[in-house]
Amino acid sequence: MRRLALQLARYGTVGALGVVVDLGLFNLFRATVFEPDRVEAGPILAKVASGVIAIVVVWLGNRYWTFRATRRSHALREALEFFAVALGGLLIGLACLGVSHYLLGFTSAAADNLSTNVIGLALGSVFRFTLYKLWVFHPERVGVIDQGRPSPR
Repeated sequence: MRRLALQLARYGTVGALGVVVDLGLFNLFRATVFEPDRVEAGPILAKVASGVIAIVVVWLGNRYWTFRATRRSHALREALEFFAVALGGLLIGLACLGVSHYLLGFTSAAADNLSTNVIGLALGSVFRFTLYKLWVFHPERVGVIDQGRPSPR
């Protein structure tokens, strides 16, 4: 139980860093290159760009800190699986943004942030942690590195 609590705390810390990166870049992109009055799909494009950059930051933090004891020796395969799960989480945030901005007509920066960076983030976080723990960084996967040593499998 203590190990899970520590893992959740690390996941939360890495996630918080990812949120800072994502939130900062989303608002920067939305206010500049993807400003909604100039680019129809601006909020969506801003979220995709900020989300992909945040995914890279979070993968590095999770691989080398949160799940370091169960990271796999095949980093490329792990990265592909991690990004597949992360993109699923990003799609959840994009869906929340799309419904709010384009379907319901809440087009302010505050509404965009609430829909994608609060509601979408919360739903996406549950989705991502569950799949990271049960699939991407699962300790019974073949080729796991344990504290820098290959598993005995």
